[in-house]
Amino acid sequence: MSNDAINSFKTVMLEHGITPPPNLIGDSALHRFYVEGDRKGTLNGAYTLHLDSRPSGWAMHYKTGVSFTWTQSGKKQPMTAIMKKQIEYARQVRQQEQEKAHQAAALKAQWIWEQATIIATLKTEARQHQYLITKRIKPHGARLYRNALVIPLVDETGAIVNLQFINADGIKRFLSGGRKKGCYSAIGDPTETILICEGWATGGSLHEATGHYVIVSMDPGNLKPVCEVIRKQNTTAKIIICADNDTVGKEKATIAAFACNGLMIA
Repeated sequence: MSNDAINSFKTVMLEHGITPPPNLIGDSALHRFYVEGDRKGTLNGAYTLHLDSRPSGWAMHYKTGVSFTWTQSGKKQPMTAIMKKQIEYARQVRQQEQEKAHQAAALKAQWIWEQATIIATLKTEARQHQYLITKRIKPHGARLYRNALVIPLVDETGAIVNLQFINADGIKRFLSGGRKKGCYSAIGDPTETILICEGWATGGSLHEATGHYVIVSMDPGNLKPVCEVIRKQNTTAKIIICADNDTVGKEKATIAAFACNGLMIA
């Protein structure tokens, strides 16, 4: 009976895109585990499994936000008080871990930014990072650190909380554990018209072509949170979301434009 329940629970986990741990424990306790495909050392998976007369369980992948409840009978049953407490506890633990990671990454980001070289201080030939040459844009406040362009991401208060590193081949990465949702990079000085886009190079090109203040969200999923922040800071500005010319880009830009009472162009 218990093996059937465990195997059934594993199957449902896989159906939801969550690779289960090798050994599931049905002791009604909350368990954290590594999810295949995540960064090594992380414990982004959580589950609780009850193997009583009515086997049931819950699992979640914190990185993707996917979660589900399960019963062996297949019938929907209201969650027990114990399960609700476990889920809330897991949420609080995850939130605390995330806040600590964000704080550590922000301190690291600020330290690296201070150590990074201001491109304008370099000799002319040393200013030409290959990525800037390839994209035909100016540095726009970016700095250099260990041969990578460094782009700062700030939160709603203007504090640096994360960095994007871009190497000569255009490969990009962010600081591990750094906050990104609702954070952005700004190009230029504030203007009454504000352009918001996904990529930093796109932002540089837009600013050079229009002279407008440009906000870079770094990815399509972050457009809406960033647009909401910018609208709160600029209640009367004309906000234009410059979408990437692909299905996802247009879809996310449309949602973002609606959220901030802005316009969308692609």
